[in-house]
Order: sequence, then structure tokens, then C-alpha cells
Amino acid sequence: MRSEFEDLVRVAPDVSRETFEKMAIYADLLKKWNPKINLVSGPTLDEIWHRHILDSAQIYRHLPHDTASLVDFGSGGGFPGMVLAILAGRSKPDIKITLVDSDQRKCAFLRNVARETATSVEVAAARIADLPAFNASVVTARALAPLTSLIGFADHHLAEGGIAFFLKGQQAENELAEARVRWFFDVEALPSVTDSGGSILKVENINAR
Repeated sequence: MRSEFEDLVRVAPDVSRETFEKMAIYADLLKKWNPKINLVSGPTLDEIWHRHILDSAQIYRHLPHDTASLVDFGSGGGFPGMVLAILAGRSKPDIKITLVDSDQRKCAFLRNVARETATSVEVAAARIADLPAFNASVVTARALAPLTSLIGFADHHLAEGGIAFFLKGQQAENELAEARVRWFFDVEALPSVTDSGGSILKVENINAR
């Protein structure tokens, strides 16, 4: 049976033992806080590594080499943003990563994880619509909103030439069709390594119709 460390390396190559240990601290904190503020669905707690950490980590290998800033919308328990911040800590330390969530309790959890894992990340406790444009290189989101809304957020907050990565399940094609009614965009559906029916939608060149 593969270890959790081997699974993480499979999804995000070149992960160090130190980074893995930080991810393990994160997983333990999630289990500790979840009964109080419902960061993830209770039944998935026993599958934290596969359902949440590895699912989020798979975005990391797709980040452009010149990524200067990343904004994660609706971070909640930190997926995918906190996972990406922990991974970036050693190999891409210059990326400025911001986690956005409107729930103050979840933001308190994210700040606690950042402290306990010595991870450089900013946490913004606010509604996405209330924030000024980030001009980010990359935006990400997981299980937050329909694709039409996510592309709207990306259009406002991405820098010119920026890229959005959205984790989606089996309804991705339907959401893409709906989004194209309102938006022009280029998209590449990258296969998920954790969900045979899921994908990472890489979206760029967004323009309103």
C-alpha cells in the first residue's frame, strides 16, 4: 500500500519530507477544527488526503513557472489554496498567495494553519464581490459556484494573460455550455488524477459577450 507521502509525490512531484510534514499538520488541524465549524463534509474526514488534499494538490504542477500571485476564492477549509501555499513554500516561495472567504471562523482556521505550518499566505475575510481587483497571475476555486459565476470572478481579478483553474466534477460540460452563453474564453479540460469523472478546467482569454 502506498504511503500518504508517496501519494502526494505522485500528484505534486518533488515534494520534500518537510513539506509533507506541514501537510500532515494541516490535516490534523482540519480534523480538530471540523466538528466546530464544518470545514468539510463529516463523512469525508476519513478521506482527507484523497478527497481534499490530493485533489487540490494536482493543480500545482499546472501553475505557470512565472506565476507571481495566486488568489483562491471561497477557500473554506483551504482547498485548494492552502494546499497550494504549503506546496509553494519550498519550491515557489516568491508566489504571493491570497485566500478569500467570507466566513470569519474559516478565516481564523486558515490563519491558524498558516501559523502552525509556517506558511506565507494572506487571508482576506470578505465577499469576493466586495474586493478590488487583485490583478492576479492565477485564480483558483473548488466547489464554490457555477462556472458562469467563477469566470466572472476571474474576469475581474485576473491580470492580462492570467489563468484560472477550477476543479469541477461530472457536470463540467453542462457548466461550460451555460458559461459560453455569457462569456468568450479558451478552456482546456485537464483530467483529474483523483476523480475519474472530474477535471481541472484551465480557463484563459476571458471576454464578456
